[in-house]
Amino acid sequence: MRRAPATAKLNLALVVGALRPDGKHEVCTVLQRIDLADRVELRPAARPSVRGFAGDTLVSRVLELLAAEVGVEPLWEARLTKRVPVASGLGGGSSDAATALRLANETLDRPLEPERLQAIARELGADVPFFLNAGPQLGTGDGAELAPLELPQDYWVVVVLPDGAEKSSTADVYARFDARGGEEGFGERRARLREVLQTIRRARDLAQLAPNDLASSPLSGELLELGAFRADVSGAGPAVYGLFHRRVDAKAAQSRIRSRGRAWVTVPTWYF
Repeated sequence: MRRAPATAKLNLALVVGALRPDGKHEVCTVLQRIDLADRVELRPAARPSVRGFAGDTLVSRVLELLAAEVGVEPLWEARLTKRVPVASGLGGGSSDAATALRLANETLDRPLEPERLQAIARELGADVPFFLNAGPQLGTGDGAELAPLELPQDYWVVVVLPDGAEKSSTADVYARFDARGGEEGFGERRARLREVLQTIRRARDLAQLAPNDLASSPLSGELLELGAFRADVSGAGPAVYGLFHRRVDAKAAQSRIRSRGRAWVTVPTWYF
């Protein structure tokens, strides 16, 4: 049996442009792993199955794609232990799929090279390829075109899933973005993000990143009042994060904000 953590991610910045001919949006996003993680276990099996999470679609699909790519049957059993909240903007399902893909590839007599794994991952969604890479990444195009970033990692993170928050489908979130003409000025916002990234040396410099184009939350303001030097929604939400210099301040903020929803204190992480 093989096992590995499947870490969540934050969008430390998310700049969104127009709808493309392929039905996806042009984006420029800063992706950062955090230590809040699911666990994926994988073992050979007489027939394929995914256990532990009845709502899974991505892990089963990625194992089918890998098997088809190498010409074998997908004879693996995957077991998911969920800790990352589902449909929250933290990429838990995408991370589970990437982790299962990596573990299953390791069982092959002739494992695929990283480029072929990336191609499989792109078939599942823009977030999945990120989870096959170490370190923070700049995602462009539809988000799956990745370039490594050197960003500070010496801070604490409070993640909040607001009580009663029911995430609209990602398609609905983007549709509302389109309806309000959110793509206007995308080129300037993207250029500004790239400029700011060149100046970031210390954790506090992350406060210069622009707010999420897709979603906002009053909890961001509350986290700033509780001492965060940056706070925003991750992805299409509804999860909100705050970045803190000191663990004691993050723990105090977690205690104060628990009345508003589930809250975790975690840290950035570099590796999968």
